[in-house]
Amino acid sequence: MRRWLAAALATVVAVTGCADTTSTGPAPDGSGSGAPASASGAGRPVVLPPTNGSFDYQIGGAYEPDVGVAIVERDHSGVPSGAAYNICYVNAFQTQPEAAAWWKAEHRDLLLKAADGSYVEDPEWPGEILLDTTTPARRTAIAGVVQGWMDECAAKGFRAVEPDNLDSWTRSGDRLTHDHNMALARLLVEHAHDAGLAVAQKNTPELAPYGRDQIGFDFAVVEECQHHDECQSYTDAYGDHLIEIEYTDNPVSAYLRACAIRGARISVILRDRDVVPFGRQGYHYERC
Repeated sequence: MRRWLAAALATVVAVTGCADTTSTGPAPDGSGSGAPASASGAGRPVVLPPTNGSFDYQIGGAYEPDVGVAIVERDHSGVPSGAAYNICYVNAFQTQPEAAAWWKAEHRDLLLKAADGSYVEDPEWPGEILLDTTTPARRTAIAGVVQGWMDECAAKGFRAVEPDNLDSWTRSGDRLTHDHNMALARLLVEHAHDAGLAVAQKNTPELAPYGRDQIGFDFAVVEECQHHDECQSYTDAYGDHLIEIEYTDNPVSAYLRACAIRGARISVILRDRDVVPFGRQGYHYERC
């Protein structure tokens, strides 16, 4: 989790170097018609991001990356950066706050509910309703929505996808299990690979030993693993195929130590928690 804050930031206009700003797939709220699988980049080889390539995390809004940045991640509603390896962000296990109304209108049965019928929300991110991954039918239906976003990512030229909130079961009050989410993750990984996209495991150190071999993830994008002393779980599973984000609202010592320990081998950056675009109040970006 630990992601972007404002809905408006997801629709920041394309920056210099982005040739096509026309969306051909579902809108950020899940509406719209997705690009067909044949147009999604199927047949392309799956290519992993360069190890220790300078990374910029732009899921809060697009802007021109610094010179030397080799990997950029942006929301699926946007377009890739010009000359970088591009990763596409999708919220695959929860709704975005601004998308909750669409999910309620179109897929109410796919939203997780408590015993009293109320929706189960992420306690740290109000408005993000957990998706109900408990049955094969629900997982298939959720995958159908997310796979449409993935097809759009591939059609736009992204080379990888990051499905966020793999760990939603930990916030479900025992209504979901890791097996439920792993089963959905397998559906997403298989589809992404068919579309020519590499797939990142997002956070969830307890699943790192199974991420590559049992789910099929290719690399990992992890948040504040140094701060939480979790990084070895990911390096044991993925080696140097790891992108690490530390945040400025934690002691800066975590970022400095991450640079000292792993900065010569993997991508490590320091970002503001809300990952706001360059030029906005609160913006912060450093890399080892």
